[in-house]
Amino acid sequence: MFHITAIYAGLIGLFYTYVSLHVSLGRGAHKISMGDGGHADLGIRIRAHGNFNEYAPITLILIALSEAQGAPALVLHGAGVALIATRVANFVGLKSPTGYKLRYYGAVLTYLLLLSLSLAVLGHALF
Repeated sequence: MFHITAIYAGLIGLFYTYVSLHVSLGRGAHKISMGDGGHADLGIRIRAHGNFNEYAPITLILIALSEAQGAPALVLHGAGVALIATRVANFVGLKSPTGYKLRYYGAVLTYLLLLSLSLAVLGHALF
């Protein structure tokens, strides 16, 4: 039950631990417990963490629902790899002053992934 989703949930959980630690280390370096204290680098770390929080959970839920509805393994693995790729693209893109293109393509893939998974889950549930 949810064997494929579990793989990507575990990988996403590991990466989220890294992203969270990245924020904590930034806060520690600046001796700030709340907010970014006006430090742009910390603000970027916080935004990367927030972006992860905004997209990873709903995407994992949609992948799990797709698996429960019997979606093919290849589709589920494709969605899982795409989820990881989009979160890494956003994280790396935010940290780089020239990362706009990486973030742009990551965002486009995120929207396409969410749209396709949402429509597939709805279509299966309704028809």
